[in-house]
Amino acid sequence: MVMARVAAAPGAPGSGLRMGEWETKRMDRDAAAKAIDAFLRALDRDPGGEPELIGTADRVARAFVDELMSGYAADIDGLLAHSIISGRSDVVIVRDVPVATMCPHHLMPSAGYAVVAFAPREMLVGFGAISRVVAAYSKRLALQEQIGQNVVQAIDRHLAPRWVACRIVLTHSCMRTSGGANHEGPVETLALIGPDQERCSAYAAVGLGR
Repeated sequence: MVMARVAAAPGAPGSGLRMGEWETKRMDRDAAAKAIDAFLRALDRDPGGEPELIGTADRVARAFVDELMSGYAADIDGLLAHSIISGRSDVVIVRDVPVATMCPHHLMPSAGYAVVAFAPREMLVGFGAISRVVAAYSKRLALQEQIGQNVVQAIDRHLAPRWVACRIVLTHSCMRTSGGANHEGPVETLALIGPDQERCSAYAAVGLGR
């Protein structure tokens, strides 16, 4: 049994996303490794006898527990609440935020980037906090659409901007390797909270319609 941790501040000890108050999420890495071992054997492979598979179960379990699933332990509300400052700006745009997530349907990775933009009223938040919120929601078993919706809902809840948008562009390995449904191009989603009259501004800010 291991504890996946999220640190309270940059530079604090621990693995994963380094955000919010200390919070722990119990994940059984040993049980996960045994399950991966059984999975390989079910595919008629011998994890103990084939040299290239020796240690694979442990490596896969460690990757999931320590990194790929670390977003479940993130205190996102704490992160945003402690990063808010008073200030004004017409629009805030954070571009090229790395996104790597695991498809919950196939347990295969998707990778790409996000653009997060919002029109603040009286409150701003550190740019790094925006990136860490995206990471927290993406380092889970998550659909691409869910990640964007979660990001804009969290920002709207804490900052109450005029509008907030999150555009995500991902390449899905499950789509590239799925036989006849082969698709190599990226998939784009947009999550937006705000009045209809602000939609054009939001679309332009995240790079749609260019």
